[in-house]
Amino acid sequence: MTLMDDRTSGNHVGRSLRRKEDPRLITGQATYVDDINITGLLHAAIVRSPEAHAKILSIDASAAMARDDVHAVYTGEDMADLLAPLPMAWAPDGVEVHNPEHWPLARGEVKHVGDPVAIVLGTDRYAVIDAAEDVLVEYEPLPVVTDIEQALEPGHALVHEQFGTNEVHKWSLGGGDMEAGFAAADVIIERRVVNHRVSGAPIEPRGVLADYKAGAITVHTSTQVPHFVRLFMGLMLGISEERVRIIAPEVGGGFGAKLQVTGEEMLCAWASRKTRKPVKWIETRSEHMATCHHGRDQIATVRLGAKRDGTLTAMHADIVADMGAYLMLLTPTIPSLGAFVMGGVYKIPAITTDITGVFTNKCATDAIRGAGRPEATHMVEVCMDQLADELGMDRLELRRKNFIPKEAFPYETALGIVYDSGDYHAALDLLMEKLDLPALEREKEELAAKGIRRGIGFSTYTEICGLAPSRVTGPAGFGLQTGLWESAIVRVTVTGAVTVYTGTSPHGQGHETTMAQVVADKLGVDPQNVEIMHGDTGTGAMGLGTYGSRTTAVGTESVARASDKVVEKAKAIVAHALEAAPEDIELRDGKFSVQGSPDKGMTLAEVSGMAHVRPELLPEGMAPGLDETSFYDPNNFVFPFGAHACVVDVEEDTGKVKVVRYVAIDDCGPAINPTIIDGQVHGGIAQAIGQALYEHVMYDEDGQLVTGTFVDYALPTAAELPSFETDRTETPSPVNSLGVKGIGEAGTIAASPAVLNAVVDALRPLGVTYLNMPLSSESVWNAITEGSRA
Repeated sequence: MTLMDDRTSGNHVGRSLRRKEDPRLITGQATYVDDINITGLLHAAIVRSPEAHAKILSIDASAAMARDDVHAVYTGEDMADLLAPLPMAWAPDGVEVHNPEHWPLARGEVKHVGDPVAIVLGTDRYAVIDAAEDVLVEYEPLPVVTDIEQALEPGHALVHEQFGTNEVHKWSLGGGDMEAGFAAADVIIERRVVNHRVSGAPIEPRGVLADYKAGAITVHTSTQVPHFVRLFMGLMLGISEERVRIIAPEVGGGFGAKLQVTGEEMLCAWASRKTRKPVKWIETRSEHMATCHHGRDQIATVRLGAKRDGTLTAMHADIVADMGAYLMLLTPTIPSLGAFVMGGVYKIPAITTDITGVFTNKCATDAIRGAGRPEATHMVEVCMDQLADELGMDRLELRRKNFIPKEAFPYETALGIVYDSGDYHAALDLLMEKLDLPALEREKEELAAKGIRRGIGFSTYTEICGLAPSRVTGPAGFGLQTGLWESAIVRVTVTGAVTVYTGTSPHGQGHETTMAQVVADKLGVDPQNVEIMHGDTGTGAMGLGTYGSRTTAVGTESVARASDKVVEKAKAIVAHALEAAPEDIELRDGKFSVQGSPDKGMTLAEVSGMAHVRPELLPEGMAPGLDETSFYDPNNFVFPFGAHACVVDVEEDTGKVKVVRYVAIDDCGPAINPTIIDGQVHGGIAQAIGQALYEHVMYDEDGQLVTGTFVDYALPTAAELPSFETDRTETPSPVNSLGVKGIGEAGTIAASPAVLNAVVDALRPLGVTYLNMPLSSESVWNAITEGSRA
């Protein structure tokens, strides 16, 4: 696709403009936390537990303190002045959630490998790491819980004795008559669907630099949610919120791993206040793998019922989800997010999801790219293929038969969720145009003769995103203890340059470019003259951060609305200056002019100059300046959708799976920047293929992490992936004025079932009819061997 850079037309939305962010990022001019230094700072190293579950009998820091370059060593008991433990933000009505206190440093017991027990501060970064090894901690090992199904058995060892159970909570969402739905079914399939534990593994691990001065604190941290960090830091430290400033510089990728209020942020802030010195901590990769929250880790029993002609009648998912040892910011909410779209793109008259959260002696789980939606889509799409096989029906015919038709939108599902818009047939039709399925089927026979089995897998999906509507997500609804609105400020300077302050906090998605494109079209200016400011709670707008594919649908909509207010004021100023009616003023080719008289008008710079320099010329009662604010809380989520196909070749002799082709059709509403959409889809697909084939966070039965480095945790590289083929349909959402939906998680949500279905399709002639991820060479070879024996 050609990268457009035409700044003269004024029509920037829909064009693939080059990303404004890229020059600083690709030339090494960007600023990350570790690039920031303050005179007199202390470096921090954290002493972490090698035990998965143990009592702390004693901590001896004398050897560490004897070092000349060590300033202090603190333990959990030293931090007794904290006013609250780390937050968990979900408290739904009628649901009992066992939430143990979770402190930045462990008190009395450690609950998982990597649990922090002490912090060492010193003047040299590497010396404090050595000093941390001199801190001697005596442990008394306790029984370890690692298997979530065994953890629920009576008499099993407990992670938290005070609850008398390893069950965290139970939560259900259902609609329709389940009993009647399954009674009406001619065929009911049941599958055990495993969605294993993964790491977000961003290119840059986490980092924190805290600086406490004169009763106020400034913290640079690699976070997706600076305003959340500010709120909870103030509450935990007892500092008024306006005296806490959180700055997220370049984050280096997040994928949900930095959607968190972390113990390390609070540790550094507390230590800076204690020592009256700046404190910096930079995470190592092995620390990240062990202690930054993981994702997925669910086992579901899924039942899907249908009539003999393929009409779906009911679906039930019974999910057991590993929460880990502690509940972090959103830990118990994650499986529930998938429940809202458990029916996928299909008309299913009865749907129920039952969720049981379970404590284990592992690092906590929380949001990782997709957050509950990939797990739900995997269940639905894998079981659709399994049902088609049971019925002897074509996989695509079964899907088409049960699609929600485009004329039915907005469509209320059996769960009471209202899908905003969709055209699922169009997406699948376009996919089939790109795919050439008959040719692929012909190649199967040729490859089989060479010991290579080709498979083709499909996934037709929708997702719930644009996380925002406070009436649904907030305390009176789903139970999050905050609304999820966004705000924006659009400010035009005296000379006509535009600065936009957004409460969202992008970290690589290209929002500085797409927001500038929207504002440029609204105001009739060059996108290069629009500066997007984000990630700093001390300047500009408030907001709730970037996650859940919400920044465009909620944050950019807020920016658009603030821009509309600027245009409205500008038209009033121009109308007054030209002695015309405001409704007769139009913005065309960068100039505000009277309709029909394009030569008689004012540019935005001229309007702003008047508003700032000659306020006496403004309409009576109008305030000076050209600066508007907008808060936006949508009335519904948005629901992107699409159709993906994966083509794999599987070696019979080794079980090795190679993805040879991947085609993705996605619909996120009208495209603001097609190239940025493609980039987001590419990254999402790569992450899902990684989970399906390679990535797996693994613990042994003693709770020891065995995938603590990239030597053991296999991330896919370009060598393992094909060039993705992408295209899109465009179905506007009626929820916002831009018609847009999210795209950042689409590839991750859609791809894993497409990969798994492709592998099963390849191996079905060998007697393999079902598999679970991860599809390692060993597991696939074992399945081939067992299938051949059968």
